[in-house]
Amino acid sequence: MNTTADAATAQDQLTRLADLLAATRRDPLQLGRLCDHARQAAAMQAALPPRYATVLLDVVDRLESSALFSEESCSFSQKDLLDSLQLWVDKARGVLPGGQQAR
Repeated sequence: MNTTADAATAQDQLTRLADLLAATRRDPLQLGRLCDHARQAAAMQAALPPRYATVLLDVVDRLESSALFSEESCSFSQKDLLDSLQLWVDKARGVLPGGQQAR
């Protein structure tokens, strides 16, 4: 990140991801919007260490696959994947410039 504006954009994208995650927990039909935003949040991904983008996109891939199943499966539990994404968001907040430190 080179500028304050880039850091603010990254923070905004992370906040939006957290908001969409909460919306998806309430309404699973929001999953597509959540996954699209996660993939398109370039400023957020660039501001974080490279391993964060790798993990984020892996979780998003599995979330998209979970949408193919009408019931929970041992490989694609949507609840567990959403929990994993929440953990990712919490950790990203701790390392994103200008973010809150992880507890």
